[in-house]
Amino acid sequence: MQNTMTRRNLFRLGLGSLGLWAAGGRLARLGLLNAQVAGPPTDYKALVCVFLAGGNDSNNTIIPIQTARQGYTAYQAIRGGTLGISAASLGQIAASNGDVYGIHPSLASLQSLYLRNRMAVVANVGTLLQPLTKSQYAAGVSGAPKNLFSHADQQQQWQTTPGGITGWGGRAADLLQALNSPSTFPTGVSLAGNAMFLSGQTTTPATIANGGLGLAGSDGSATANARDSAFQQILSFDTGLSLVQTLNQYTASGKEAGRILTAALTGASGLQTVFPSTGLGLQLQQVAQILKVRANLGMKRQIFFVSQGGYDTHSNQLVQQLGLYAELAGALSAFDNATIELGLDGKVVTFTESEFGRTLQPSSAGGSDHAWGGHQLVLGGSLRSADIYGTFPQLAIDGPDDVSKRGVWLPSTSLDQYAATMASWFGVPDSALKSVFPNLSNFATAKLGFLG
Repeated sequence: MQNTMTRRNLFRLGLGSLGLWAAGGRLARLGLLNAQVAGPPTDYKALVCVFLAGGNDSNNTIIPIQTARQGYTAYQAIRGGTLGISAASLGQIAASNGDVYGIHPSLASLQSLYLRNRMAVVANVGTLLQPLTKSQYAAGVSGAPKNLFSHADQQQQWQTTPGGITGWGGRAADLLQALNSPSTFPTGVSLAGNAMFLSGQTTTPATIANGGLGLAGSDGSATANARDSAFQQILSFDTGLSLVQTLNQYTASGKEAGRILTAALTGASGLQTVFPSTGLGLQLQQVAQILKVRANLGMKRQIFFVSQGGYDTHSNQLVQQLGLYAELAGALSAFDNATIELGLDGKVVTFTESEFGRTLQPSSAGGSDHAWGGHQLVLGGSLRSADIYGTFPQLAIDGPDDVSKRGVWLPSTSLDQYAATMASWFGVPDSALKSVFPNLSNFATAKLGFLG
């Protein structure tokens, strides 16, 4: 049975609880959408961040088979039967320099995207304040961010960049929100709860998630209208307390955002693309449905945040990754198909983030421990070419890229460089990149060139 996303299903999955959240105590009033939006935007672009929460062990995402630096034997010698993936089960992809890599068997549909020039790998990306060598790290030279192996700290730093207070997606939205005028629908939308990634200085994202306001059922009936009228009176009641009154305005703004999206979705047809009924699949299906009504919303720039959990694999990792990667690949492949269906090929860039990689050396429980640099995936029709960008680490314990004698990779590419490449494609001027990415000026190369 075809799994299309209808308006009713979108509400059931959480649209009725759409609300705005504020970061750092800043509350923004959302105005009304101009109902007379002109035709479809002629210059539309969207970024979609897929956050792999828990720390993805990307040593099993992309594996060297035969490269100029090393082969599969280097990987197998350390991972062995505890964490190693057999060479025979790997799908092969080739880099432009002739190096051959393997992709995890559960990611077979992503191998197909790579072969169709619709996916690239950015190797060994991590949080850095400035370029850093192994000897400098050992000597304690400033360059590594604080609390490297903390989930909470590194999730925040990946969403804000090291030293950032607001999200890098939010800072990009600050610069480009005027392109969406006269629409006042939020530039940033999270399908995974409150996301620091989308919090800007002047822009506030919308959040679509289960729970929250819980006003689903506003179907035009007399009962629903009476309830909403009573709720509106509560929101508009002047309590005389500034904090309560501000929060009332804030809640009303979130309710108004829900009305805007409801109106845009009214009469919209479902998607033909079939999405998997998984957590990530349903999030990306909702993103695709919002993309479908972009003209009704009057949007030219949009940024989305979705998330998949479960990547903190301290034990039983091989079995866990089979399911995690199958869900990831199914959702990403369906979403890529949806962008083509919607006529947005080359207009949407989807990319992964994760708070850190994991040790190449297995832990005693058949898992891996918190590490640093890891490999990220970028998808879409705007890729310059399918390739392995950046420098892949040498898989050797206490080798030139290992800072811990357990296979903890010192990043060869900074988060600022990775993110700036996408922000530039999105429309952030070169002159403003350093204001969005505060550490970018410390690196000789600002952009990595994987987007056309």
